Amino acid sequence: MKQFPILYWPRKTTTDPTYQLSRKVINTATGVMPSVVTGDLDLADLLAQNPDACVYYPVFCESTGWWGELLGGGAVVTDKVIISPECQLMVIESDRRAKPRGSNQLLAAEIYPTSGFFKKMNAGIATVADMLATDAGTILALFSGKNQSQFINVLESTGNSYLGCIGRY
Repeated sequence: MKQFPILYWPRKTTTDPTYQLSRKVINTATGVMPSVVTGDLDLADLLAQNPDACVYYPVFCESTGWWGELLGGGAVVTDKVIISPECQLMVIESDRRAKPRGSNQLLAAEIYPTSGFFKKMNAGIATVADMLATDAGTILALFSGKNQSQFINVLESTGNSYLGCIGRY
């Protein structure tokens, strides 16, 4: 079954070389020029209406919290495409259709920012990809790691909460 590529682009598209390069990279990878969605994006709705879609979601250097709507949203990251040092495209598909690809998992957690946690969570287990502070004094964090059970063990042993895996690449 052929995938239908959709590029979500939250920025202005005219004269944006990263936007043009993203379209070219997607076209080269899929053989089809992607449809483009600008403005607000509801991934669950978009994937429900287009079950064969593959959404290319840009994550820029200053992007934070982009992954939040994937938690429990029926969509998962299935690949990552580096466009430039400032932009990577996360490939998102319906979790009913997605086939796991790489060994790097994107693992979400709610953590208390203590030195004990950071001492136990070393780069061999997982590295931080994104963090958001909450009003409750915790941090919602996205980690990249290869061993989900080892990651969960460190979380639970330090009193933190595992929120889920949002995909792999």
